[in-house]
Amino acid sequence: MSDYKFLSAIDSPEDVKRLSEEEIPQLCAEIREKLVEVVSVNGGHLSPNLGVVELTVALHRSFQLPQDSIVWDVGHQSYTHKLLTGRYKQFDTLRLKNGISGFPKTEESVYDAFNTGHSSTSISAAFGIANAKLLRGDNSHTIAVIGDGSFTGGLAFEAVNNAGRFNKNFIVVLNDNKMSISKNVGAFPRYLTTVRIQPWYIRVKRGTEKTLSKIPLIGRIVKAVLRHSKSRIKNIVYKNTLFDDFGFTYLGPIDGHNVEEMENAFRVAKKETKPVLLHVVTKKGKGYKPAETSPDSFHGIGQFDIDSGEPISSHQGFSAVFGKTLCALAADDDKLCAITAAMTSGTGLKEFSKRFKNRFYDVGIAEEHAVTFGCGLAAGGCRPVFAVYSTFLQRSYDQLIHDAALGNQHLVLAIDRAGIVGSDGETHQGVFDVSMLNSIPRATVYSPTYFDGLRTTLKTAIYLDEGLAAVRYPRGGEMYRPEDYTAESIDYDIYGNADSGLLLVTYGRLFSHAVRAREILRQQGIDICILKLCRIKPISPQAIDFALAFKKVWFFEEGILNGGIARTFSDLLTYKNFAGNYHIRAISDGFVRQMTVDEALSMLRLDADSMVENIKKGTASHEKTTGHSGV
Repeated sequence: MSDYKFLSAIDSPEDVKRLSEEEIPQLCAEIREKLVEVVSVNGGHLSPNLGVVELTVALHRSFQLPQDSIVWDVGHQSYTHKLLTGRYKQFDTLRLKNGISGFPKTEESVYDAFNTGHSSTSISAAFGIANAKLLRGDNSHTIAVIGDGSFTGGLAFEAVNNAGRFNKNFIVVLNDNKMSISKNVGAFPRYLTTVRIQPWYIRVKRGTEKTLSKIPLIGRIVKAVLRHSKSRIKNIVYKNTLFDDFGFTYLGPIDGHNVEEMENAFRVAKKETKPVLLHVVTKKGKGYKPAETSPDSFHGIGQFDIDSGEPISSHQGFSAVFGKTLCALAADDDKLCAITAAMTSGTGLKEFSKRFKNRFYDVGIAEEHAVTFGCGLAAGGCRPVFAVYSTFLQRSYDQLIHDAALGNQHLVLAIDRAGIVGSDGETHQGVFDVSMLNSIPRATVYSPTYFDGLRTTLKTAIYLDEGLAAVRYPRGGEMYRPEDYTAESIDYDIYGNADSGLLLVTYGRLFSHAVRAREILRQQGIDICILKLCRIKPISPQAIDFALAFKKVWFFEEGILNGGIARTFSDLLTYKNFAGNYHIRAISDGFVRQMTVDEALSMLRLDADSMVENIKKGTASHEKTTGHSGV
């Protein structure tokens, strides 16, 4: 472990500016070492942050923060920014409960200008900030830092189209590393290759500058003239760029690992009277060989061994089971197609993408397009399956209603990372998809607990259901499964004593906590029955009829209370004149902060111990209540 001579002495961007040009490479090396050290223990986004070390240093040396504002797109590449803005001493708490966030947070630092977590928002937000400054007579600069992967999202183009009419002090830094999470696809990345720095250009440029520096008296002057004329010469060669046509002054491409060159570019950008797009080229994962070799694997990673780069835990998860199941089905069905929004590896579709290339579609970071594109495939006679994280599915709500449900197109959603996801925090918790889908007419939603349930419900959703159908499953692998529990059914399962008078209703991952709670309660002389819903929309009428016979019913839901399944279930019970007592434990009107999954479930009172406590307390009460958890 390094003593971090330079990094430990930095409390603000002003300290970065005091370093000499000769000291900057050592600072960058220390930053990379610190990033690998902390992420190997806490998990997080490693390769995106390794790729922007020099870019971040150049930004902090070139601008007057926090008067000047930086908006980081997604924000998963802001770790270096945090290290340079007074958070070095807290950096070991990254992504831990009550620690610093893995994303920008305005409540955490005055240097974080805007909260981010999802893709393609930075230019819109930064342009709003720039206009607010204009209204109050503030002439400071506003900078949006966005990756080429995020630029595949339509929101980025909407913002660029709007911002081209602005006059000054607005800069978009396009960080071009040829990747988002998976390798970039589509027309925009191909366009960037026509203006991207080629290896020969870098070699010739550096060789020329080195030679000029050795010429007495005139060498430095000629070198400076060439620097300032470079972008103009390049524009003559390339003619106008797409960004020029949008109203931006295009500068670049710039070597994103050369701090001096970027500082020069920022000086030019600040003098422009139009909005500027500065195109920098970086290498994702730079400085750590395993991340350079496999940047997608280290995009977001759990604990790993620093020396080998190997993950410490490699248990099979739901994503892998989904991918294998879909491949098995596709082998016998040439109509089956898979769609991803730049998440090939994360959603378990890597094998599918290789085996069935002509039926695999990576649409880039464009969830709205993915849904409507899938509906078009369905209209053309295909069987599309869109694999997407729960948190990113939120972006396509209108398309789910307008194009899928209203059009009654048979689109299947494979919703990964459903429920609490842990240390990524508020922006990534998958707790809204159930309430969202529950509001859409004719949608069918499954939430299995185990791998066999995932396989069964996925096949059912593809081949037996009509219209919009979804199968949701949590991050990671299977949890506790009692030995006497048989295979999951499609609609619902009953586990325990049906004559106990006490019923616990739940679905998904929480069933494992429920059976643990039942075992604890039985040891204390309390017997309960568990009703596990597998298809949560529509709820089986037989499941409601079964619950009517109980005196007390508890519902535990790893999702939002408003619009959730618990509320629907209780309404159906009331409609049928349920005479017993009913209690709901779900997530109230708030957001779940970063912590481990176990810590979050305990805090939300949704774990086995909390179920035991809640039921024991409830057995002593005869009052009909509806409760919910706080966040």
